[in-house]
Amino acid sequence: MSASTSPAATRPSAPICNFTNLADRSGGLRRHLGRLGDEIRHGITFGIGGTNPSRDAPSDHPLFADPAWGAVPARHRSALVNKARKQLGTVGSGNHYVDVFADERERIWVGVHFGSRGFGHTVASSFLAIGQGAEWGQRVPEAEVILDLDAPAGHDYWQLMNLAGRYAYAGREWAVRKAVEIIGGREVELVHNHHNFAWEEEHFGRTFVVVRKGATPAFPGQKGFVGGSMGDDSVILEGTADAAPDSPAAAHQARALYSTVHGAGRVMSRTAARGKRHRRTGKVLKRGRVSRRMMNDWVDRKGVVLRGGGTDESPHVYRRLPDVLAAQGATVRVLHTLRPLVVVMAGAGR
Repeated sequence: MSASTSPAATRPSAPICNFTNLADRSGGLRRHLGRLGDEIRHGITFGIGGTNPSRDAPSDHPLFADPAWGAVPARHRSALVNKARKQLGTVGSGNHYVDVFADERERIWVGVHFGSRGFGHTVASSFLAIGQGAEWGQRVPEAEVILDLDAPAGHDYWQLMNLAGRYAYAGREWAVRKAVEIIGGREVELVHNHHNFAWEEEHFGRTFVVVRKGATPAFPGQKGFVGGSMGDDSVILEGTADAAPDSPAAAHQARALYSTVHGAGRVMSRTAARGKRHRRTGKVLKRGRVSRRMMNDWVDRKGVVLRGGGTDESPHVYRRLPDVLAAQGATVRVLHTLRPLVVVMAGAGR
């Protein structure tokens, strides 16, 4: 990878791309935002189960030779590898996206948010089954499962979880570089960070497996990309690096296991936002609290070109990111504020 600042496998990535004549190129870019949104939407695959048809799709990535694939039962391995090859570099649905931003100096950034796709889902759901006494691939009710890392199932899960992390890295790097290519940019920095992942780390003189659900690492000096919403600013931040060892900030960092938020966080469920329809007839059973007009009015006021997206991802359903960051106190420092120019997501929106 180009300039990763994260010491462990992590999640949304945002490389900054610069231009030879920044002011002129930025102005030219703004005149073509609609076209660029269309090109990103057609050049990168979005949605559930999509495959990557691009000629430069990373289907021969070295991760496919990783010995961790041996942890997948032999009768399921070939199908899972084939699925993973076809989906690498594709973007999911829901809150997954490819965005083009401008920072406070009018430099252009591209941010992407998605994870390990169908491969990761298969690994997670299969080990939920194994943890309940079922077999790989069987469907079971969702329930908390504790796996001993010294036992075969726990060992295999840990190997495949980390492989899924590397898979997510590879997919994001391809997608973000494809978007940089589409807008005619040149990459000069790359920032990675995961959320919903587990890391083996040292804290308080002991070794722990740290599971950051809805959070991301922010060790001193470690950079991260934190998204707002389709109609709000995002940020590049880093864990505070110059806090005195006995300062409140350092104490807060340690107690939080050097973690911070990965996004603004929802204030409204997907069903509350979009409503509920009958699966077969399409009849409205419950009207949603957010209309497409409300969503479009928000992004239009912000000057954002939106392609795709559903009302369950409208800015109305999220907290305001500055408020969330303020609650982190002095544990993190915002390096760049990113203003959205183009937002591309799955869905049939404009």
